[in-house]
Amino acid sequence: MQNRTRGIIAAAAALVLLLGVGAWYFLFRDTAPAEVDLDAATEQVAEDRDSDADGGAAGDGDGGAADPGEAADGGISGTWTVDTGSGSFDFESATGSFAGFRVQEELVGLGTTEAVGRTGEVSGTVVIEGTLLESTEVEVDMASITTNIPRRDGRVLAALEVEQYPSATFVLAEPVELGDGAARGEPVSVAAQGQMTIHGVTRDVTAALEAQLVDGTAVVVGTVPFTFEDYDVEKPSAGSVISVADDATVEFQLLFTPA
Repeated sequence: MQNRTRGIIAAAAALVLLLGVGAWYFLFRDTAPAEVDLDAATEQVAEDRDSDADGGAAGDGDGGAADPGEAADGGISGTWTVDTGSGSFDFESATGSFAGFRVQEELVGLGTTEAVGRTGEVSGTVVIEGTLLESTEVEVDMASITTNIPRRDGRVLAALEVEQYPSATFVLAEPVELGDGAARGEPVSVAAQGQMTIHGVTRDVTAALEAQLVDGTAVVVGTVPFTFEDYDVEKPSAGSVISVADDATVEFQLLFTPA
């Protein structure tokens, strides 16, 4: 009887341990999506356009997408707006427009992981004259940010004080030359000087941008360095978090179509 009781206790302990490991894996495993990448973004846009052409209606009307080749044939001059009707946004497959952040953190029992927050609620315009990017204004709805581990969402929104500071913006400070190849669909890499406002604080920043015209859509990905202290943001904290890095990265993938 005593041996049987010990066996039952051992089996119960093993089950509890197994359930604990399973819960830990599903709640705290590193689920960070890949960093923004121009090749991946343009490939997805091309696939979506091919699918729209085969299906007929998916890219027409409300989506706002230009006909394939339209912008390239007429140059790229004009006003372009962020297209939120094409693609989709989630952490497994972010094929549309989104913006967010990426930061290293250390969790109890897990070690160093990457925290990623994103939202598809982005609006904005760019104005191009010839091959010169003359102005850019982009606004992000900070209150709609979600992270790759939902348990962290509330603390991130609280740290950003989204009720008081519901949006973040980037405004281009000076024109940027895109080059003659931009209208021919060649990839472009530029550094854009601008002002970024987060948490009510505005700082001069340099955005590293990559862009490419694909079937009438200007695909833009980029990053901007971010330091919590510079924007008076208190780093998110929780009992399971040992530390959060001082420096983070703002990243974005934006699809622009002619206005």
